[in-house]
Amino acid sequence: MSDTFTLAACVEMLWRDRPMEWRVKRLTEMGFQVGLWNWPEHDLAMLEKSGAAFSIMNGYLSGRLADDEGAADLLKTAKETAAVGKRLGVARLNLHGTGLGDGGLPVTPCEIATGAMWLKARDTLNRIADLAEAEGVTFTLENLNLPVDHPGVPFGRAEDTLALVSSVNRSGLRLNLDLYHAQIGEGNLIELCRACLPWIGEVQVADVPGRMEPGSGEINYRGIARALKDMGYQGAVGMEAFASGDAEAALQAFREAFTV
Repeated sequence: MSDTFTLAACVEMLWRDRPMEWRVKRLTEMGFQVGLWNWPEHDLAMLEKSGAAFSIMNGYLSGRLADDEGAADLLKTAKETAAVGKRLGVARLNLHGTGLGDGGLPVTPCEIATGAMWLKARDTLNRIADLAEAEGVTFTLENLNLPVDHPGVPFGRAEDTLALVSSVNRSGLRLNLDLYHAQIGEGNLIELCRACLPWIGEVQVADVPGRMEPGSGEINYRGIARALKDMGYQGAVGMEAFASGDAEAALQAFREAFTV
């Protein structure tokens, strides 16, 4: 296992023909923490009894950052999710600029975020930080990519999520820096990590193209792992990726890339 980073993997994307209980158990046996998406889709009693360490899960069920109605919905479902997160011991509760529907498409797409939307998003995230403090949890804001997977998501680029989280600058709100998404939308990943470093809560990885394990595509994840170590990052790295072949081989490739 990596002695520098805490390694996790998204259970939703691996062994998709197996029951969830089996998948959670196998990830735990292999020494990985477990990442989840939407909690209502799972047997919470089973997850609670599994003995797994949960690195991250979606921190809301619906809502948006940049308008009053959406913000109220986001905060309401984030509070409900915080209770579930505490029950399961989830380390981080993840947010996006707007809710995602089928195929990862935004429920409320937006091509251009206005100045008023930026101000409202920052206010909403300050209220999220208030909630985090009151509940004793940590929320993260994830960057997404617009060209391939999530067209029309507001505040989707890493430069956007960094601007918002750094301007709020509170311990209960961190970045979920997804390097797969950033490679598609922005590139320059090592310098991006350096810029984001003070606010990173988790780094998520998959290779490009195809969103599969490190080593299956164009990103030099060994180099990124060394750079993160040299920067002093010692936090969580989560593989949010499909397996190009055997899931255990994909997890081993991930482990090898981030053992530095």
